Amino acid sequence: MLNTYEHDDADKLIRSVREVVPSIASLIERAMSEDVDVVYVNDNYGAWDAGPGDVVQRALAGPHPDLVEPIVPPDDVTAFVLKARHTIFYQTPLEYLLRQTLGVERLVLAGQVTEQCILYSALDAYVRHFEVVVPPDAVAAIHPELHEAALEMMRVNMDADVTPAEKIRLS
Repeated sequence: MLNTYEHDDADKLIRSVREVVPSIASLIERAMSEDVDVVYVNDNYGAWDAGPGDVVQRALAGPHPDLVEPIVPPDDVTAFVLKARHTIFYQTPLEYLLRQTLGVERLVLAGQVTEQCILYSALDAYVRHFEVVVPPDAVAAIHPELHEAALEMMRVNMDADVTPAEKIRLS
């Protein structure tokens, strides 16, 4: 979600992001107020010298800071994991962080892109025996028809809870 939106398909994605940013921001607020761990996982966009602050600043300096500002991680965020590929688990320390440090059993996935990163991350979470929750109003897509198909695949094949963000039990 911390993105400059300067890539192929950005226009399609931006439309979807505008719709889901309020739900994502609300989920983050609710989690923080309920003392639920929030872990940011974001692409590094090939910038191997970038840290979390660099990723945030690049996104804010892009042409759509209005899509980034509502979800900028607060200074006291639990963790920020940088990833290089489509899934949050591929060659990242996320599973260790979730299991060993935070004792997490259930993940609520929010962000982009439903038919790519969210789908692949949900599958990786499922095969690692995490409970998976994907609020359809808190995930952005490039292709609406693939968004719906991906949500259905997660529900059917990964036993994902596909519940609207405001109805999700966080704690």
